[in-house]
Amino acid sequence: MVLKPESIALTKKAAAAAEEKLAKDVVALDLSNQGILADVFLIVTGANDPQLEAISTEIQLQLNKVGEKPIHREGAGGSSRWILLDYGDLIVHIQHPEVREYYALERLWSDCPKIELHG
Repeated sequence: MVLKPESIALTKKAAAAAEEKLAKDVVALDLSNQGILADVFLIVTGANDPQLEAISTEIQLQLNKVGEKPIHREGAGGSSRWILLDYGDLIVHIQHPEVREYYALERLWSDCPKIELHG
């Protein structure tokens, strides 16, 4: 299956929003050939709970401007250390560095190609 252009555009918009709030290690994985629910995982790191919330809020704000609202959101408000935003074809993972290292989503999905986010 080929990754849909609209999924790539949405991913790039979400990545730019995350970077606007100084997210680190922004990585997008193409899952379109995996036969799971989403086409893309966008994984970003935030240094602390306020930054995680700021990244999440900015992503939602920017995607809302193009008519996209999350179907589901988990981990907000508190010390979950991992916020998940589900946009259907795009799932955004906003994680503390320790959580990202522990769950290692990039390693788990290492057979999936990375999506070029700039250019």
